[in-house]
Amino acid sequence: MSQSETQNDTYSESHVILTSVRILSPFTLTYGLFLALHGTDTPGGSFQGGAIIGVTILMLAFAFGIEPTRRWLKNSLITGLVTGGVTIFVATGLATMVLGGTFLEFDAFTDAFGLSHHWGMEAVEVGGVALIVSGVVVTLFFAMAAGFTPERYNAVQEDVAEVSDDD
Repeated sequence: MSQSETQNDTYSESHVILTSVRILSPFTLTYGLFLALHGTDTPGGSFQGGAIIGVTILMLAFAFGIEPTRRWLKNSLITGLVTGGVTIFVATGLATMVLGGTFLEFDAFTDAFGLSHHWGMEAVEVGGVALIVSGVVVTLFFAMAAGFTPERYNAVQEDVAEVSDDD
């Protein structure tokens, strides 16, 4: 690898880092999924599980490159995770209202379907919170990794000037 290629890389091709991430990432992903799936029953919860899942993606990006990881995940997948999490959260809350309860009153599921209120809480914790948190962690990382270049700054300033001219 030439000197100019090394300076333009977004990551280091260290064998120690690559091997460590290959070994550790399945375990951190499994632990994050464990916390997310047991979020309502055990300490930790879906927020922490979602954060660990997101950080596992960050580890992969640091080891194998930010741009290859960004291309692998695609923005539509990350946006879908966050949107799906919000949709599950809101849909669960609205379902409890349709069934005669208040927003996120999980006892409405017990009255209507004979299900334990635990299932409604699982839907919110696992389907909502974990997806939202992991998606936001990854999105913020990629946004910061993209940086704020002078070209982006000028584009933002032009947008602000257009908005203020319209007022």
